[in-house]
Amino acid sequence: MMTSIANGRGIRACVPPHRRVIPLILKMTLVVVWLASAAAPCYAGAPTDTMKTTIDEVLRIVRESDLKQPNKAEERRRMLERAVGARFDYQEMSRRALGAPWNTLSDQERQEFVDLFRTLLTNSYSDKIETYSGEGVQYLNERMEKEYAEVRTKVLSGKTEIPLDYRLINKGDDWRVYDVVVDGISLVNNYRGQFAKIIKSSSYADLVEQLRKKSDKLKAP
Repeated sequence: MMTSIANGRGIRACVPPHRRVIPLILKMTLVVVWLASAAAPCYAGAPTDTMKTTIDEVLRIVRESDLKQPNKAEERRRMLERAVGARFDYQEMSRRALGAPWNTLSDQERQEFVDLFRTLLTNSYSDKIETYSGEGVQYLNERMEKEYAEVRTKVLSGKTEIPLDYRLINKGDDWRVYDVVVDGISLVNNYRGQFAKIIKSSSYADLVEQLRKKSDKLKAP
């Protein structure tokens, strides 16, 4: 396994100390929009091509004028969630974010955790996905080793350049995102650290309850 790609830390988003203008979770969830005006990649292999296909579909939904009508809000949200969910491997992200406790869970408990974690992530980005107004993205390079890949990009926003990397795993001849690294901060590692602290100070049951409350709050109008 490619160590630099496949290693995974910590229910809040961590903000890099030297870049506090855009919160980490917002950066991560706007990934799909940041690629909108990207220049041609330096190297467009299968993982990069796969990401671009997903981004094109998300942008089609975002730009669809009919879906911008107030009565289409829920339909639009569902379409965006399906498009992103087809590329993001929420089970793999959940397993890596939870860490060792994942191995002690039953299949039912695992599914419950995946559903809660997916809700946490999808509700975080759905309301923000249209707010991006940056200048574009530069594709830096793509690395592959066995079933792992990393697509490195640089987001351009005003005078700011934000390194943003996608970590993918090949499953059934399909590339799926299992982590996003923003300015050197891994989304999965960020949540893993937070989850571990809650479990250590309380219990896994308390973590699940906190995730339920967080998800319910995000869903509330």
